[in-house]
Amino acid sequence: MAAFGIGMIVIFFVAIVLFFMFLYYFPIGLWIRTIAAGVPLGIISLVRMRLIGIPPSVIVSNYVRARKAGLALTVDQMQSHYLAGGNVDKVTLAMIAAQRAQIPLEWQRAAAIDLAGRDVLEALQTSVNPKVIETPIFQGVAQNGIQLNVKARITVRSNLDRYVGGAGEPTIVARVGEGVVSAVGAAIDHKEVLEYPDRISKAVLAKGLDAGTAFEIVSIDIADVDVGKNIGAELQTSQAEADRRIAQAKAAERQYAAMASEQEQKAETQAMRAKVVEAEATVPMAIAEAFRAGNLGVMDYYKIKNIQADTEMRGAIGGSAEGENPDTGNPPPMPSK
Repeated sequence: MAAFGIGMIVIFFVAIVLFFMFLYYFPIGLWIRTIAAGVPLGIISLVRMRLIGIPPSVIVSNYVRARKAGLALTVDQMQSHYLAGGNVDKVTLAMIAAQRAQIPLEWQRAAAIDLAGRDVLEALQTSVNPKVIETPIFQGVAQNGIQLNVKARITVRSNLDRYVGGAGEPTIVARVGEGVVSAVGAAIDHKEVLEYPDRISKAVLAKGLDAGTAFEIVSIDIADVDVGKNIGAELQTSQAEADRRIAQAKAAERQYAAMASEQEQKAETQAMRAKVVEAEATVPMAIAEAFRAGNLGVMDYYKIKNIQADTEMRGAIGGSAEGENPDTGNPPPMPSK
């Protein structure tokens, strides 16, 4: 009896497992739902979805939703998009929204936008209700050197025909920034921009900046214009400072050249004085030699001494009058006794 009871319990659990497996692979509830919605799907189709790894609930709910909205979508289209890694819910909702807004949108294009990594439902909503992009502050400099800080608001509408492969919002903002800087730079005076800011938006819109993007620019509105730095004055100041430093460098170069020339002249003067001293040192020797040779007498020697004394006296008198020794540039020496 005990073995019989254990066997019944095992059979009961096996039956329960088989029952839930049957319900898993044969979603009877979803099948009944399709019949109740008036868009019946065969139970074999639901089983096949489960076998190939597609949640039948996702396909059934979107299929019923599309058929009730009047869209002629097929189960195969939804299955293919799910297997490709797409979001069947968003694509189906986008198709319904496009039909309600009377915007021509095919399943292939909506699926391509979704597979490209973009939100197809958001793209459709933006094509109906344009959105506003707040730009950062663009800095431009007018021709008079005054910097202007410009902030703009860009109103864009999605272009579904170019949404796949078209550039996104960063490209729109970058192009508008380039156009704003160019328009400010074309102004002769910054007051013109402050007085007529709409000139910037008109100039930017005329360039067709939305070419090759996923959006169509509806309008560009200048939200704020502020006066910034005086770039022209700063450039002139920097140039004047650079010129001053160049002039100082050239003056220092000339000064060092003059000092070097002066040092050379002093060295030459000292060399000449050394030669004079050296020549004067040979005079006593020459006088002595003349005495020994008999070419110079005592009277002649005294005459030479008198001439030297007169010369020293005249030099001392001249140096006293000038306040310094004219030969050395120093105060005159004390006269010898």
